[in-house]
Amino acid sequence: MTGVQTCALPISEEVIGDIIDIELDRKAISILDVTEMHVFQRNKIARGPHLFAQANSLAVAVVDDELALTVRSPNHFLRPVRQGERVVARATVKEMNERSKRTVVEVVSTVDEERVFKGTFEMYRMSDEKGSIES
Repeated sequence: MTGVQTCALPISEEVIGDIIDIELDRKAISILDVTEMHVFQRNKIARGPHLFAQANSLAVAVVDDELALTVRSPNHFLRPVRQGERVVARATVKEMNERSKRTVVEVVSTVDEERVFKGTFEMYRMSDEKGSIES
């Protein structure tokens, strides 16, 4: 899906990992192949910011809005990810509140079906009901 535009992000430029499936305001899946550039050199373990960035950018991308911002995101790193492993992140929209303009997205990342990361992202939608950005 490289080059596809979601409402909030141009996928080829701003999403960490490759989105392989997306249904706006419902669910999305991305993959990240962990390479030398993602890991600490001494132990070949992936740096946390890369796993978080994959999950956070997927949470932003799944929100059907021109601009979505992360309000808060409690998350848990469940086991180290190593160079050469493939991380599959699955985002699921759990709750949408039109009045507060908040959307809750849960992201679970796995390697070979084993959970390595779990985060809950509370997203703020910037648009009003007509789809225009508030100023």
